Amino acid sequence: MTGFALGVDQEEWCGQLRALAAERLRPLAEKGEPGRVNRPLLAALGELGLLDRVFASGALDLCLLRESLAHGCTEAETALALQGLGAYPVLHAGSEAQRERWLPQVRAGRAVAAFALSEPGAGSDAAALALTATVDPAAAPADGGGWRLSGEKRWISNAPEADFYTVFARTGEGPGAKGVSAFLVPADRPGLSGAPLDMLSPHPIGSLAFDGVPVGPQDLLGEPGRGFRVAMDTLNLFRPSVGAFAVGMARAALDATLAYTAGRSAFGGTLSDLQAVAHRVAEMATRTEAARLLVYAAAAAYDSGAGDVPRRAAMAKLLATETAQYVVDHAVQLHGAVALQRGHLLEHLYREVRAPRIYEGASEVQRTIIAKELYGALPQARPGKVAAR
Repeated sequence: MTGFALGVDQEEWCGQLRALAAERLRPLAEKGEPGRVNRPLLAALGELGLLDRVFASGALDLCLLRESLAHGCTEAETALALQGLGAYPVLHAGSEAQRERWLPQVRAGRAVAAFALSEPGAGSDAAALALTATVDPAAAPADGGGWRLSGEKRWISNAPEADFYTVFARTGEGPGAKGVSAFLVPADRPGLSGAPLDMLSPHPIGSLAFDGVPVGPQDLLGEPGRGFRVAMDTLNLFRPSVGAFAVGMARAALDATLAYTAGRSAFGGTLSDLQAVAHRVAEMATRTEAARLLVYAAAAAYDSGAGDVPRRAAMAKLLATETAQYVVDHAVQLHGAVALQRGHLLEHLYREVRAPRIYEGASEVQRTIIAKELYGALPQARPGKVAAR
């Protein structure tokens, strides 16, 4: 790829994915029950090798994968992304035993993963986690000791139906983010329960209750007290690809709008003949293209190991999700009442497009990250002194 123009092979792959999403995965998604894990859909993603691609690809390929699937089947895209989000910490920080136990099952679409970070009082401020991991006095010192998890997680995608959870809890090695550890917690662990939440999004979201759930050193993902870094490394990879998901929805809405306005008779011509309509479509297309390029740039920065990944990832997620909201909303407006009918593509996208502006860091959090990174890069000038040019 040169200057963020895709190569021929990449374009062909994206086209194949869009067709696959619409023709093979969409029918499976339509048979699923809203708010429940669609295991046949996950199995198909595994059979097609798409889940394996999540873990074998760089950030750019992940973005192309999510964007292309979102264009044809948002449910397939979300199912794939949640597998990646929940299991990437295992790939990145897990032990060999943890990886051998869970990753083949995730790749095959047989085990459902979940990323359990958010809490009732710790959503945007992830360092304010309250779920506690206290030393378990009953744990055998010869086994390295252990902890008991107590507290609650909420707004967890794939809960309460996941087979295992990547859980972030406060172990107290230091204040704030320095005292958080990451654990791999199987769903059948005693003391762990969950309940579904009735949310706008069609994919499953729930709460988890931890009543003295036992975990040991073998359940740690990485080192004690370093769990927040595991979470941030995961989010830095997946934030640009959330932007890719949004771009895929925006492009689907734009394509539908182009086709509709070019064929809809109105005022002696077509809607596309009206300057107000044509200019709005031009604005939708321009914003979508800008978001797409920023997403690709952030992914390329991640793949090259650039030092400004947090800023670029935040910018990509911010612009792409806000742009998708704008494009889908205007697509609905240009279609009129037909777009509000249940089952219409735009009615579906209108419900889907809202959540990405909140999860994995709300737009306000992304702006805070961007500003912090910008100011942190300034030369340290003394108060009252203007930095030399």
